Amino acid sequence: MLERPVPFATPSRTRALLVALVVCLLLLGVVSMAVGSVAIAFPDVIDVVLAHLGGSPETSWSVDQIVWEVRAPRTILATVCGAGLAIAGAVIQAVVRNPLGDPSLIGVTPGASLGAVVVIVLGGGAFGGLPLALAAFLGALATFAVVFLLGRTAGRMPPTRLILAGVAIGYLVSSMTYFLQTIATPNQVQRVLFWSLGSVGGADWGVLPIPVIVVVLGTAWILLTSVSLNALVGGDDLAASLGIDVPRLQVTLLVLVAAMTGSLVAVAGGIAFVGLVIPHIARLLVGADHRRMLPVAAVLGSIFLLLADLVARTVRAPAELPIGVITAAVGAPFFLWLLTSGSRARGRAPVNRKVLR
Repeated sequence: MLERPVPFATPSRTRALLVALVVCLLLLGVVSMAVGSVAIAFPDVIDVVLAHLGGSPETSWSVDQIVWEVRAPRTILATVCGAGLAIAGAVIQAVVRNPLGDPSLIGVTPGASLGAVVVIVLGGGAFGGLPLALAAFLGALATFAVVFLLGRTAGRMPPTRLILAGVAIGYLVSSMTYFLQTIATPNQVQRVLFWSLGSVGGADWGVLPIPVIVVVLGTAWILLTSVSLNALVGGDDLAASLGIDVPRLQVTLLVLVAAMTGSLVAVAGGIAFVGLVIPHIARLLVGADHRRMLPVAAVLGSIFLLLADLVARTVRAPAELPIGVITAAVGAPFFLWLLTSGSRARGRAPVNRKVLR
């Protein structure tokens, strides 16, 4: 099958695209804080934000509370989740050299779901009184540790072995989650379902610091190693010939991705398809060079999740849909479009000296 032409492959076009996407993200953030059961005018939203950033407030107390205490944390969490999951998906696809790679492939999402379901069904005492978010985070890291140990052999981490370990452990952990749902009450089952499909509706300023810090630091480190990622996609032998410690790079990347995804899933639930779909869209726009693709994927992920959240809380207002319903409704048709259009996602970075410099 023929690859599609890359419309923003040059550095200047990529920069222009990034600027346009960032502007779109900022405008969408204002819309996200204005839209809801109580509509807020755009100038009032901007006034509240500027007031809390050092200006003088000119809006009422009620408007200030709605925008700053309710909608601003939700908007920030959706932005961070979208960027973090997109980066995580891109990195996993590079490490395992598989276009279907996403955080669930290394056991992070199923593990987080198990940790959360244990707390929901059995109570916090089952984890020594841990809150749901922390139990989900620990479940994600524990499952990833098992996948990591099983996927590693002779000091190396063959992509096929890692995928098989991730799929097997993911199904095993999911079976435990399903069993717990069979003994749950109807209210608990409803809560488990809503959490497993994801939502940023429970965001507040108290839950933001950890996921924001983890995603920002993890993304910064991954961006600094984007050239090494290009080499890694080209194969272990190519990466090693360029002086890259392949096993160490793989371990570092997977640990970072597990920490990023675990911190996000712990507060927002299992949001599917972001890490799977967004990297492919970014590759179609700017090519497979991770120096260009990763920043574009991060901003696209934020925009995508903000849009999904807007749809989730307005399509059946005042009721709210789980955000995963929207992301899946968009993600599945996207892959069908790729299939029927005769194009294939770029799972491999260009293997040439220009890309690896």
